[in-house]
Amino acid sequence: QGSSSEGRGVRRRTMGNMWGKQIPLKDLIRENKRMVNKAVRELDRERKRMESEEKKLVADIKKMAAAGQMGAVKIQAKELVRTRNYITKFIQLRAHLNAVSLKIQTVKSHEAMASAMKSTTVAMTKMNQKFNLPGLQKIMMEFQRENEKAEMTMEVMGDTMDDVMTDADDEEEEEAIVSKVLDELGVGLNEAIPDAPQAAPAAAATEEKSAASEPVAADSAVSDLEARLNNLRRD
Repeated sequence: QGSSSEGRGVRRRTMGNMWGKQIPLKDLIRENKRMVNKAVRELDRERKRMESEEKKLVADIKKMAAAGQMGAVKIQAKELVRTRNYITKFIQLRAHLNAVSLKIQTVKSHEAMASAMKSTTVAMTKMNQKFNLPGLQKIMMEFQRENEKAEMTMEVMGDTMDDVMTDADDEEEEEAIVSKVLDELGVGLNEAIPDAPQAAPAAAATEEKSAASEPVAADSAVSDLEARLNNLRRD
């Protein structure tokens, strides 16, 4: 039955080749590997049978030698030598078939790697075709511009909130809290904070001018930020 099925398989392959139908490499590798594995199993079965025959021959030789049948012993000895030689040949053939199986597995691995590289190349090609570099650059520029607008808006809002939330009463309350803490510690305000040195009249005038110019500088900074924000919005 096995020979008939194998013959049908050979006929199918032959007929396919006759009609010009090529067997895919993957199927060809699988089929060859199956054939090699089958041959290895057959060799193992035959080798085991020969080893059993060897044991039987050894027992018969001992039995005949004990009976004094030296002619039969010589014949059985020749058969034993022949059997052992065949066992050695079967072992060698099995080693060769294992080497062939490893070669087939190597070809299979190379074929799988080639297929994977082909699929990866196709995927990368499609991805690169859909990838629009000028469009991405435009998106990045728009993101950078909008990000700058958002940062400037947050900065202006923060400065405005600081100006709105600051109250003169807060400073008096802060001084009261500090005085209370210092009283609890037994330290006077005058002792904790040393007197400032008396400044010259020119220095005092300079400090007054600088204090008067601080609000002007702050207003100019806010105006500058608003101007930059308006320029970005017009862009």
